[in-house]
Amino acid sequence: MIKKARIWVLGLAVVCSACAAPSLRYKSDVQKMMAAGKFSEAAAWVESKKSKMYADRDAHLYALDKAALLHDAQSHQESDTLLEQAQQRIEDLYTKSASATLGKVVVNDLTTPYEAADYEKAFTYFYRAMNFLQQDNLSDAAVEARRAAFFLDHLRASQQKGYNDDPFIQYFASLIFESVGQRSDARISRENALNAYRKQGGKLDVQTPHFFVPDDVEQWGEIILLHYNGLLPLKKTQTLQLAWNRAIGIASSPQETRYEVAPEVENAIYAGIMGNAITIALPALENQHYQVRSSLAMVNGQRYPLLRMANLGALAHQDLEEKMPGIWFRTVTRAVVKQLAAVQARHAVNRSADRQGSVLGDFAGMLVSVLGAAFEKADTRQWFTLPAEIHMARIFVQPGTQDIQLLLKDGYGNIVGEKVFENVKVGRGERVFLHYRSAR
Repeated sequence: MIKKARIWVLGLAVVCSACAAPSLRYKSDVQKMMAAGKFSEAAAWVESKKSKMYADRDAHLYALDKAALLHDAQSHQESDTLLEQAQQRIEDLYTKSASATLGKVVVNDLTTPYEAADYEKAFTYFYRAMNFLQQDNLSDAAVEARRAAFFLDHLRASQQKGYNDDPFIQYFASLIFESVGQRSDARISRENALNAYRKQGGKLDVQTPHFFVPDDVEQWGEIILLHYNGLLPLKKTQTLQLAWNRAIGIASSPQETRYEVAPEVENAIYAGIMGNAITIALPALENQHYQVRSSLAMVNGQRYPLLRMANLGALAHQDLEEKMPGIWFRTVTRAVVKQLAAVQARHAVNRSADRQGSVLGDFAGMLVSVLGAAFEKADTRQWFTLPAEIHMARIFVQPGTQDIQLLLKDGYGNIVGEKVFENVKVGRGERVFLHYRSAR
């Protein structure tokens, strides 16, 4: 019997160890590198932590995290390779059954592969399109724009509320369709974008585009300047534990921090001390500080303010808010199942043991409570290397070579940084896409 118990405990330990997710400390370390502009170093750090922070079933999450960093480091081909792998994996998972597994109900939400949020799926098309544009591959960029429009069409048809369209990606797709001469598709995407901005703009705190476009636009060159800014809110674990023994009861709410001690370890210690415990672990978002709040382009003495057209930080909050009812249901169900298991273990040992049964039964119940507390983890997986927001400007210039100065401003309007794009060549009737990433 003891041997079987050891095997059972070992098996549960293996299951628990497989429920890996990028920790808050790891994500914070990567974001610090991003804030310092060290995107290549951050990508290398993600690679070095791959086996520790990402389970095999979450290979697509690793690919997304690293791909965004490589994109920001101007390694567009490598970035696209990873994004293609991630998209394929996401599509493969979508075709399989989406029903909850036994492990998800009994152990925790980390037992199943990461299901990318809809806004994350949409931005894979944006990032791939931008990677192609930076390699002067307009035709493949148009393919990704088409896939993005198709994906968003499906969302609008299948979901009446929540994230069922993306105004920025629709607008971005319309620009690419224009660039390849697909006027009808461009018009449809532009209309979808404006409708989505009218519906979502207030909630997402983004601006409906009102760019000036000259009447003789074919005689000008155009620069699309995109500024990816800020740090995405980070998911962390927030727990609630009620523990008791015959003498006293305690309640605690340990949270995941940037230090080494994980909340599930603290929960397990409480459960062991008190003998009984019910543990609930939920994901929560922690906003990250960044200084840059707006940006301005200067070209030939002309000023072009960039509009905030995408708010991914707000989308992250919206996505978690929509998922919380289901998360609560599974979490409470697990708490009930684990408590019943502890009670049954205690009674089973008491029935089969001698006069020491009460002590052994209490130990068995405590052991199950400890394991239940240790295995209770919130699902904090996310594509965390995305920016918090995207700003954009459309700049019409005389054909030829231009220098574009991007000025970064804080919340008080003070200039806190700049980026100069030198010798940007743009022909008559042509469109050039530029991007810059700031995270400080």
